[in-house]
Amino acid sequence: MQRVIAPSQASGEGLARAYAGAGLADADRQFMALFVQRFPGFEGGLVLDLGCGPGDITIRFARRYPDATLHGLDGSGAMLRYAQHALANAPDVRTRVRFVQGTLPEAVLPRHQYQAVISNGLLHRLPEPAVLWHALPTLGRPGAAVCIMDLRRPESAAQARAIVERHAGGRPQILRQDFYDGLLAAFVEDEVREQLAAAGLPLAVEACNDHRLLAWGRLPG
Repeated sequence: MQRVIAPSQASGEGLARAYAGAGLADADRQFMALFVQRFPGFEGGLVLDLGCGPGDITIRFARRYPDATLHGLDGSGAMLRYAQHALANAPDVRTRVRFVQGTLPEAVLPRHQYQAVISNGLLHRLPEPAVLWHALPTLGRPGAAVCIMDLRRPESAAQARAIVERHAGGRPQILRQDFYDGLLAAFVEDEVREQLAAAGLPLAVEACNDHRLLAWGRLPG
């Protein structure tokens, strides 16, 4: 099945509200577990979360690494309003987390040369994935940890529908539709490997489960 890009709902208030209230803890825990496994020596520093949405992983990461300072970037003001609300209710990490509105490559960030760049669910929303890969060497310092998790495109629309029912059957319709659209807009491992090769990035790519993949490694020194 070829990639199909649907009109994005990512900046809408309805979708932001749905994601903020979705309680997607399983996906968040999976992302954190994968990062901890792939980077066992990581202790902290400046960390950039690209496409942070309502801030769930940003805050979770800050709690896991008390010596880390997190900057979350997202293009949706609606998403970031929910992120700020979540941060207001997280006094234990409030001084170490900051959210910024902007999109790559124009975004103006508080700092440069992050020790780690993380992202979950951004890649499939980009019409041109090279925007992300070409930004990484500018955003991260040499040797920075990179951990990018995203949806993985199934072989057919029917498989996409089955995945949505299996993993999100009880979710609100707006989330199910966004999940389905995201699966159709996502990439498969070989496509991501080609993108990374074109950008000169020596990252590994692997499947996480039946609908997610992970690109991870360190930026060239």
